[in-house]
Parts: sequence; structure tokens; C-alpha cells
Amino acid sequence: MVSMRDIANACGVSVATVSKALNDHSDIGEETKARIREKAKEMGYLPNAMARALKTNRTFNIGVMFEDAEGSGLTYDYFSYMLDHFKRTVESKGYDITFLNNKSNSRMSYLEHCRYRNFDGVFIPCTDFYDPQVLELVRSDIPVVTIDHVFDNCICVISDNLEGMKELVEYAYACGHRKIAYIHGPDCSVTRARVSSFYNTCAILGMEVPEEYVKEAPYRGIEGSKECTAELLKLNTPPTCIIYPDDRACFGGMSAIKEMGLKVPDDISVIGYDGAMIGQVTDPKLTTLHQDTKTMGEIAGEMLVELIEHPKTTLIRNHIVPGTLIKGESVK
Repeated sequence: MVSMRDIANACGVSVATVSKALNDHSDIGEETKARIREKAKEMGYLPNAMARALKTNRTFNIGVMFEDAEGSGLTYDYFSYMLDHFKRTVESKGYDITFLNNKSNSRMSYLEHCRYRNFDGVFIPCTDFYDPQVLELVRSDIPVVTIDHVFDNCICVISDNLEGMKELVEYAYACGHRKIAYIHGPDCSVTRARVSSFYNTCAILGMEVPEEYVKEAPYRGIEGSKECTAELLKLNTPPTCIIYPDDRACFGGMSAIKEMGLKVPDDISVIGYDGAMIGQVTDPKLTTLHQDTKTMGEIAGEMLVELIEHPKTTLIRNHIVPGTLIKGESVK
């Protein structure tokens, strides 16, 4: 294995100069840096991760906690795209990622597992945020960035759920709909924001929302949304438009509509949420709210690295990312 001493001998400089060049110190010239780096690359030099960890007190490894109760996991666009852009961002800054769970060793809590792995920080895009083990991790001294769930002591990247739902209701209203139903996900901060925005927007527009028009089904749950849709369409006064918790759930609703001999959007209009790519190749193309997962993943990566490398000066705050209405063809 090539060492820094080997590079120093090949370049005719000291080991200290090689170290400074490879670590981009400012007290040696750019020409010398370039020459040493080129020689290191030519000789196949790779830094020793353990030695770097001892010197910098960092492992350059970030844990990713992804526990999806609905079971769709990384097959769903929203999470896969976000994690891809998070991964690209932290890797560009020299960090690796490792998925974290406590199922592989039930004797360890999440926090113990993080300390065992020596993670420099943890990214939490999806989990049960009320799990005592998650709360223990969040309250520790390990830098944490979350998605769509706010803690007082963590940076959170949030899709603008209030404005997103407002845009969807206003669009349905502008298309002439006055009987709008909403199938929302289980209780969480995202659900609460969307539900309150739904009711608030309907009230501002002067629409009354019958209690039976608002139902709950699992996020990304096809069967749950299918059942709720059938119940809505069997009402004496059914809605003319149904908003779903996400695009995948919307497909479940569309399946129920088809089984009842009805057609989208001629007989009933539907609206998704997330902007999954598959919704734009279906017939009809889905009307939905595209969440900017690229920007969310990039901000999460940038802020977690910032928090790891500059813990005293990095502000703990929420970063709200707006979405975009995709009008599609599923609303008449």
C-alpha cells in the first residue's frame, strides 16, 4: 500500500508537505499541491480511513434511518429521488452513507447503534418520529436532519404542505367543483398541516365540507384508499372530486372507480399528491402536487454536512421547499 512517505520521496518533499497538499492547506502553493496530488493519484494512493478518523475525529460516514411502516420503501418515487439527491450531495463532500436500523441487533438502541458505527450524523427521511428510541437519538449530541417532522433541536427540511393543499383545493374549485372530498393519511405533522389547510381553504372559498367527505387511509396504501373511495361514491350525495394522500393511494381510488363502472374524469375527478413519474404516463395523466424531492434531498445533505463540520455556527431552523401543481387530465 502506498504511503504519504512514498509520495514524499517521489516528489522530493517532506511528509508534512504531502499531508498539507492532500488536505488542501492554504500555506503551500497551488502548483505544489497539484504536483503532489497528481503523483499520489499516479501511485494509487488511498487515504487510510481509520487514520483520518483519528486525526479529524470524524469517520465521514452518515447514517440514514428509513423505516417505512407502509412497506413501499425505496420503490416509491418520493423517497427514492430524495435519497438519491441526498446521497449525491454528501458524497460530493467526501461522506459515505450507511442505512441504519435496530433490527439487525435488537440489543442496541438506535443511539447505541449510531455510536457503535461512529456516525458523524444521521439523516431521517422516514420513521415513526414518536418512537422513544428515535426521540432518544434526536435528543443526543449527534447531528440530525429530518424530513417533514419538526423537532426543536434539529434541522428539518419540509415540503410546503400548507400551500400545496391550498393550491389543489383552489384548482378543483376553479374547475367548478364544490363537493370536494379528502382522503388523508394517518396522524402526523404532514397530515395535520394538509388537513388544516384543506378545511381552511374550503372555508375561505365558501364551501361546506360534510363530515363523511373526510376519511383516513394509510399513506401509499392502495387498498385503504380503494375502500374509502367506494364509501364516498356510495353516499347519497357523493363528491365530484376526491383528493388523495399521495399518487399511489390515488391509483387505488381510480381502481375502485373503474370497478364501479365509472370513469375519470367524466364521472368523478381525482387528485394525487407527490408528483410520482408514473402518474404522468397513466391515462388520464394525474393531476397532482409535485414535491421537489431533488431540492429537499440536496438541502438535507448540505445542512447535515454543515452541521457536522460547523456545529457552533450552523443555525437550527426549518427549510420549507415549495411544490408545483401539475394540472394533468384527471380533473374535469
